[in-house]
Amino acid sequence: MKTEKLVKRFDELLVVGSHVLGTRKSYKSGSEYVDSGLFYGFRTSSLSFIKTVFGTDHPYYQGFDEHTKYPDPNHTKQGIEILKSAKVEVEGGWLTTVRGILSAEIFSDFLEMSKYLLSEGYKDPAAVMIGSVLEEHLRQLCIKNGIPTEYEKDGELVPKKADRLNAELAASNIYNKLDQKNITAWLDLRNKVAHGKYKEYTKEQVELMLQAVTEFMARNSP
Repeated sequence: MKTEKLVKRFDELLVVGSHVLGTRKSYKSGSEYVDSGLFYGFRTSSLSFIKTVFGTDHPYYQGFDEHTKYPDPNHTKQGIEILKSAKVEVEGGWLTTVRGILSAEIFSDFLEMSKYLLSEGYKDPAAVMIGSVLEEHLRQLCIKNGIPTEYEKDGELVPKKADRLNAELAASNIYNKLDQKNITAWLDLRNKVAHGKYKEYTKEQVELMLQAVTEFMARNSP
């Protein structure tokens, strides 16, 4: 998702939050409340978006979840402030920077684990792990280069499959046709594992896949 689209969605949610605040009323006891239907719609939409952008382990997600429990003005205001902070972070480019660093570290760990699995003779789980790292790397390359990683289907955003990401990256000249062809072959090997076709590839082929994917990722960092 491009930064502009992310910022636009933040703005849309902030408008919804303002509408929720506009429904504030008081009980006879003096305590205040807001329209519960609008509030929980605001809460659900915001959590879903924050999860997509930052993940459930991020403080923005956890903070929003914790501080927007009840349909009252204070919880609505806290949700709005969290969204504003998250928006500033995205506008400043910090999201891409942090994701790139974390991804590099995580990918390195998984590829090392794949290497260990191969050394122990476990070619099948190693192939799955390498393929998963490759797919996420393609997703990160798309994010870096402003290529959407989701498409709309029946009113919902659906993640694009790895083959489609590969085709769109090559079409945008992020890498060449030879890389695209190799990636297609690596993804095909991963799919053979997923369908239980374990005899259609060898340990040596998975070892070559690991070496080639590692080299490709080094040349095309997100």
